[in-house]
Amino acid sequence: MSTNQAIKVENLNKSFGRGDTFVDVIHDASFTINKGELVALIAPSGAGKTTLLMMLGCVNEPNSGTIYLGDEKVYENRWLTKETRKIRREKIGFIFQAHYLIPFLNIMDNLTLLPQTNGVDTKESQAKARELLHYFDIADKESVMPSQLSGGQNQRVAIARALMNNPEIILADEPTAALDMSRSTAVVKMLKKIAVEQDVAIVMVTHDDRMLEYCDRIMKIEDKKVVFEK
Repeated sequence: MSTNQAIKVENLNKSFGRGDTFVDVIHDASFTINKGELVALIAPSGAGKTTLLMMLGCVNEPNSGTIYLGDEKVYENRWLTKETRKIRREKIGFIFQAHYLIPFLNIMDNLTLLPQTNGVDTKESQAKARELLHYFDIADKESVMPSQLSGGQNQRVAIARALMNNPEIILADEPTAALDMSRSTAVVKMLKKIAVEQDVAIVMVTHDDRMLEYCDRIMKIEDKKVVFEK
């Protein structure tokens, strides 16, 4: 198995409902995404982009198929561990359209809350947070509140938060939807830089075709099938 493999999916299926309410969303999907790649996930509204993303993130359970994260098989017609939360903590970072920073905590506390909840030493988590804030050129913002930052700065903090657990995979659900063109471009370029420099696989849902030129590959959902466009 490839050591460069971050995500491998084989014959993945997802549907909802039964009888008259049955909806087939993802049918027989098979693909591989490697470390260091920024992959755009595009499809019409309601076609299953977020559903696929949440299956890869071990949040939504497929109906059948196989999912590998790295070299670990995590799903084969059922979750192979009861600790899917542990997989998310150890392997995956999430970024969403809204930054979801806690408004009554300063930036440092927002970044260190989850690691400390997971038992990481305070000094260790703060050192990691400062390293990331420096990486994102907002090192002087650690003591300020989210309301004192711009939308672009808050999204940078949200991306930093996704990296606090040193993930192998980042799943980003329309991370630029609330930003203007210049800030959207800056965020996507930043994600590309992270993919290369941190050797992380990033899957980014987007409706903005202008962002596709910065991605390595484009993954589409067409007629319930997952296909790649060069």
